[in-house]
Amino acid sequence: MRRCAWPLLRFPARAGLVLRHGGAAAARLRPAARLRPAAAAASFSSSVGGDGSSRAPDTSLFVPVPLKPVGDAAEEDVGAELTRPLDKGEVLKNLNKFYKRKEIQRLGAENGLDARLFHQAFISFRKYIMESSSVSADLHIILNDICCDAGHVDDLFPFFLRHAKQIFPMLDCMDDLRKISDLRLPPNWYPDARAIQRKIIFHAGPTNSGKTHHAIQRFLSAKSAIYCGPLKLLAHEIFQKSNDANVPCDLVTGEERVYANEDARQASHIACTIEMCSTNTPYEVAVIDEIQMIRDPARGWAWTRALLGLCAEEIHVCGEPAAIDLVTELMYTTGEEVEVRNYKRLTPLTVLDYALESLDNLRPGDCIVCFSKNDIYSVSRQIEARGLECAVIYGSLPPGTKLEQAKKFNDPNDPCKILVATDAIGMGLNLCIRRIIFNSIVKPTVNEKGEKEIDSITTSQALQIAGRAGRYGSSFKEGEVTTMHRDDLVQLKEILSDSVRPVKAAGLHPTPEQIEMFAYHLPDATLSNLIDIFVSLSQVDGLYFVCNIDDFKFLADMIQHIPLNLRSRYVFCTAPLNRKEPFVCTMLLKFARQFSRNEPLTFDWLCRHTKWPLAAPKNIKELVHLEAVHDVFDLYLWLSYRFTDMFPDAVLVRDIQKKLDNIIQVGVSNITKLIRASQSAVTPGTAEVVAEDFPLSRTRRDSRAVSDSHSAKAPEALSIAVEAPGERRTRNSKAYRSATRQEDLKSHGRGSLANRLLREGLLTQEMLRQLESEWQDQHRNGRYGHGSKRDVQDSSKETGRKKK
Repeated sequence: MRRCAWPLLRFPARAGLVLRHGGAAAARLRPAARLRPAAAAASFSSSVGGDGSSRAPDTSLFVPVPLKPVGDAAEEDVGAELTRPLDKGEVLKNLNKFYKRKEIQRLGAENGLDARLFHQAFISFRKYIMESSSVSADLHIILNDICCDAGHVDDLFPFFLRHAKQIFPMLDCMDDLRKISDLRLPPNWYPDARAIQRKIIFHAGPTNSGKTHHAIQRFLSAKSAIYCGPLKLLAHEIFQKSNDANVPCDLVTGEERVYANEDARQASHIACTIEMCSTNTPYEVAVIDEIQMIRDPARGWAWTRALLGLCAEEIHVCGEPAAIDLVTELMYTTGEEVEVRNYKRLTPLTVLDYALESLDNLRPGDCIVCFSKNDIYSVSRQIEARGLECAVIYGSLPPGTKLEQAKKFNDPNDPCKILVATDAIGMGLNLCIRRIIFNSIVKPTVNEKGEKEIDSITTSQALQIAGRAGRYGSSFKEGEVTTMHRDDLVQLKEILSDSVRPVKAAGLHPTPEQIEMFAYHLPDATLSNLIDIFVSLSQVDGLYFVCNIDDFKFLADMIQHIPLNLRSRYVFCTAPLNRKEPFVCTMLLKFARQFSRNEPLTFDWLCRHTKWPLAAPKNIKELVHLEAVHDVFDLYLWLSYRFTDMFPDAVLVRDIQKKLDNIIQVGVSNITKLIRASQSAVTPGTAEVVAEDFPLSRTRRDSRAVSDSHSAKAPEALSIAVEAPGERRTRNSKAYRSATRQEDLKSHGRGSLANRLLREGLLTQEMLRQLESEWQDQHRNGRYGHGSKRDVQDSSKETGRKKK
């Protein structure tokens, strides 16, 4: 029990921070606590029992601490000297009687032992007694009395409960753990912000409405200010804009610090990524960009922290109107009012009544948006097969390469007039786009539970991407949006016409201090297990949710075997990396192992393990590896700002990272050559060198279906895919698509699409068999017309004749 007392001394002070300030601020907070919204009350009642008692913990997360039986080398068996040696056979019989008694199970439940824990505790208790050469004198005497019919098996319960609390230490301080994981009053975590009266101004409007511009004007005119954005590119843009306006501004990201002053003195203005903002430094003005990302399942906690914790007299919040209600409610709990300023789009945006249908119909200023890197490769090659140049932008490209591709596309004197991109263009880049063309309107996503889903893009996502067309101040005075395929256009119009779903909750994440207090109570638990128990016990009201922690747990499990102190382990687990990149994960493991040996990670060490210097890529696989190496350099720089002594060569690493960025730019500029090299270097069926969640382009899917049905003509597959959109305009498009879909289902055993879906757990063999059966039934019933398969074959033959 003594072990539980230290965090208790700290925690009430934190929970009652608001009361220190008294006066108007405290008075405003008290009614806010009383007048909880209905949603919050409902959530509270779900996180605690209807009678006000705490909810039952998920005991499946409780890992027992191994307790070794007493060996022969132990001290003398005092109990045997006082009574007699135990008959282990009789002891076993009585222990089993003890386990079966309903009264004992009920007593266990009253002391926190549900059926699962009771069973595990008993197995451990029985093993300990049976395998120990001796037990404590008091336990020995009780067991002897029971065996001699001088005692009752119920007398074992105190010893059993003591043993249970030894292997499940959380039972001894469950109330303390619940208090530590109580997340119902996040505003109280930021006493400095609660000590001042802040003015909140919400700039609400769609993309290209000037909302952020107005907030930045206030940022530039302030004596001191901070800009918090979701991307390094956005922070860098404000950094440059501020310094160009003769307002000294520093740049702060997870991997980089750039000072405006030559003597490295901190400037009065800072542009940073939102995770890096300081909640202790006072400012006159703060700007929080893209506030709707407060609902993001992975990063939402950073917006919550900035909104509640920034110490600024004025907080300018920019984002979608869908977040107004939530921000207003959150500020109600802090006693602060929100002023809303609404903006309208500065240039018109038109949804066209026709789809592109063929890449032959591309015009200068067009941007094709894909949701898969493999679709990027496919579409870009088809475009350049028509003699057109295109720029390519996707999420895993380094920022420098993205900017270079954007510059190439925007340059009116450059022959590159087409852009192929993922939704990475939704924010962070200024692009002169005339028309946005959605190659697909379905996208793989991860929900709040960390589960992978395939669904149509949301209205918010569609508006964010479509809004990039016709940017104010560009050469195109109005924007257009359409789809690649005709049957997607109706659905896109429905999506864009829907109202954006309101942002209902803000993300939260356990802090290092909370995890440290948990570890104090549970010193034998792994970090991954600590996080699991924390989340299972955490209580939030209806305005908040706990962010997804799967990436954190993945890294925690990966480095669990490496001896690190808790704080260092926590930092490594919060490192920003994509766990789907094996090379980057392997390098993090090497970083952690070297760090645990207290051996500095020098520039030479890093070059040796990344095989630097690296040559320009010869195929897509090499390009993807270069992108991974760039991420490793980012990781080194990120860690260098947290462990300066152990990662001492940040300057040298930044220099070679710039060189690597230039090498990647060369590779992306020649991406179609790399694609051709990749496809000629691998056997049929293995041409996809990049693991993707789900390639959703119908162009790609159609080309694969035609290729499968004409396997003898595999080298012509790409040409057929290039011609297919044009052919569809002169034929029955529904019959064509139904046939290709059916062919795709028939070939699911051979095609890479089905295999990838099976690997990702998105489909099962049973689901595939059911889909195939349904398609065949519908085809037999004539739902998709007759002779559609013949249409495909005729289409392919005509294409072949054209080629000849």
